[in-house]
Amino acid sequence: MSGSAWERFRRSEAASGYLLVSPPAIYVMLLLAAPMATVLFFSFLTSTGGSVSTPFTLQNYAEVWSGRIYQAIMMRSLWVSMSVTLVTVLLAYPIAYFISFNVSPSKKSLWLFLITIPFWTSYVIRVSLWRVILGYDGIVDSTLMSVGLASEPVNILSNGVLSIVITLAHAYAPFAILPIFVSLEKVDRSLLEAGQDLGESRFVTFLRVTLPLTMPGVIAAVLIVFIPTVGDYITPELIGGGKVPMIANVIESQMLKQRDQAMGSALAMTVMLIVAAVSVAFVLLNRRFLGARK
Repeated sequence: MSGSAWERFRRSEAASGYLLVSPPAIYVMLLLAAPMATVLFFSFLTSTGGSVSTPFTLQNYAEVWSGRIYQAIMMRSLWVSMSVTLVTVLLAYPIAYFISFNVSPSKKSLWLFLITIPFWTSYVIRVSLWRVILGYDGIVDSTLMSVGLASEPVNILSNGVLSIVITLAHAYAPFAILPIFVSLEKVDRSLLEAGQDLGESRFVTFLRVTLPLTMPGVIAAVLIVFIPTVGDYITPELIGGGKVPMIANVIESQMLKQRDQAMGSALAMTVMLIVAAVSVAFVLLNRRFLGARK
């Protein structure tokens, strides 16, 4: 590039754009792309005596996809994540709908502010509190016995999957409420009035107008909840007591306890590929709904 051309580029808007984008781009490359590339590289190596070495091999991936233990834990992680996503979205939608349609505009900010209050405390503390609520002779057990619905403590924590789903659904509910609320706020109220003027009930109007128009927000909520819960580590450890290991717990065990970094990396890459495939599917579904709206 000649001196005059460089001078024109330096003074152009493109140069300013590159200058603004460069710091976050470098940040992403160093803290996201580089670790992912390292994990990908390790996944093709062979673990021997607590270290990794060549030759390169696909044996790690073959064991991940063919090993019954890994398959069972992977399916359990996906099942728990999908259950959490379903429960969270089903609980979040009515709350978002109530705030959008039944709360006065001057108080909506206050309601959204109240939703964020749980984030004022550590996630570990919130998870630990659920042990008190769901544990043996805890708040749930005391309530059930006091109203005569149970003669002895139920101890929901003994059902590891159920307790994990309850805890994660509570933890990620605010993340689901916000995108759904934004979609509800964008719904043209005149469309709802037109549906009712044509003789449709409020429920039918909701199914035929409100719900389709807010599906982009629902899909965003699904992704926001599904992606992190697949790899959740601390909740199965604290709530499940390590009795219901998820895929993140297995990866941690392979990496740090068994010193099998190659297998742990292969597991991590497999999880990322599955999550990426699900995310792409939902993004395409979201584009379909956005295209239908246009």
